[in-house]
Amino acid sequence: MAMLLAATTSCAADRPSTGEDARDAAGKSGIAWKPCEEEPSVECGTLAVPIDWSKPDGPKIDLAIARRKATDPSARIGSLLVNPGGPGNSGVNGMFRPSGFSQEIQRRFDIVGYDPRGVARSGAVTCPAATYNEMPNPIMSSQDDYNKWVGYNKKLHADCRKQTGPLYDHLDSVNVARDMDAIRQALGDDKLTSYGVSYGTLAQQMYAELFPDRVRAIVMDGTMDHSLDVKTFQVSEAAAVQDSFDEFVAWCERDTECVLHGRDVRALWKELLDKADRGELQWPGASGRPVDAHSLKWLGVMLNETPDWRLEAQVLNALAGGPVPDGMPGPPGFKPANGPTAELPTAILCSDFDLSLRGGYDEYADVMRDSNEAAPDMRYNPMPMGDMPICQGFPVTNPQHRLKYDGSAPLLVSSSLHDPSTPYEWSANVAEQLGPKATLLTYEGWGHSIYGRTPCTTSAIDGYLISQTVPAPGTRCPAQESK
Repeated sequence: MAMLLAATTSCAADRPSTGEDARDAAGKSGIAWKPCEEEPSVECGTLAVPIDWSKPDGPKIDLAIARRKATDPSARIGSLLVNPGGPGNSGVNGMFRPSGFSQEIQRRFDIVGYDPRGVARSGAVTCPAATYNEMPNPIMSSQDDYNKWVGYNKKLHADCRKQTGPLYDHLDSVNVARDMDAIRQALGDDKLTSYGVSYGTLAQQMYAELFPDRVRAIVMDGTMDHSLDVKTFQVSEAAAVQDSFDEFVAWCERDTECVLHGRDVRALWKELLDKADRGELQWPGASGRPVDAHSLKWLGVMLNETPDWRLEAQVLNALAGGPVPDGMPGPPGFKPANGPTAELPTAILCSDFDLSLRGGYDEYADVMRDSNEAAPDMRYNPMPMGDMPICQGFPVTNPQHRLKYDGSAPLLVSSSLHDPSTPYEWSANVAEQLGPKATLLTYEGWGHSIYGRTPCTTSAIDGYLISQTVPAPGTRCPAQESK
């Protein structure tokens, strides 16, 4: 990574006074389990934790938790706490679907999912729909646009704080890490075993800093890098989504199953973006909804996270006037709230990452120029670039810093080489920051997160979770082409 933001605040320096905070505030009460209404084979419960961990006896929030018990109690090792991504993904909802974990992991562990604070059933961050629907265009082209965002954010964050309540000021991943320790206590585990993906890896990193002696095994799959300043964050994201687009184009050139095989895919993509910029691109199908260029770029994220190259080619072909494929996704982009409220999980990101543009529009334009240079086809990654304006003026409670881990338990960081959402270099940086106890597992293929991609990636992660044995340094699993 070319640039790293020096630590402004160290989470290690902001540790709880003792490890008794989580135990006293939440662990004693335990969790009252009962069959989930949505899926009776899964158990559901809640755990009360402090809204403000500096005031463990203060007001509480109920965390929603769900688990599938180990299929072989005699072989059970303990609980495997799953950290969902996003921010904003529900770990409880994930438990209602067939488990993505191997049969051996299901045999050995109670699989436990939860909704992190501010998400879904755990006090979702909500805003009045009327305010949310006034959101300006996320892409700015002048100082006036920047000023509009600053003014809008004052109203947005005030209204969302009023709607959400005091939890709005305590959303960051340090608080989530403390919640994780409370869950660990309530589950009866002496040490934490956790698998996290994408944004969920940030809370795992904070946990390793805060509670290094309580780690049994932590897998960080598709990892956030909390050391990056705003420009490096955006430019590295742009380079990652461009790399995934390049891989898609290369597949289409070599595989006759691509409906665009033999065509200039880059030229077609540029034509679609230009048409969207002019307001002339309609989404195929019944909706006939106009799609702007910023929204169109979401295809480069959505369809490359799995990836689903065959569908990606079919969608682009449909946008160019070809047949609408089965499985055609709905139009990407901003969707106004229809009810009285709207959720704003971006507030969680804003509390963890200082994405402030203190130089106003000039700094924004500089970040955009460098992102465009890193991504000549995609121009930028629409996910973080669209979030950045919302973070202007937001109080950052867990600012970026380099990680420090002084525990004895080994840690496993994993990533694909071609991840459009959490760049491979982020995982490499995180493994380096965590020190000699961290090992980087590389999948030489594509997609966002690698567990379940191939027998190689799955067996390596399973072996670590079960036996706490990390793969040999430099282990790389060969690619298996996805279509």
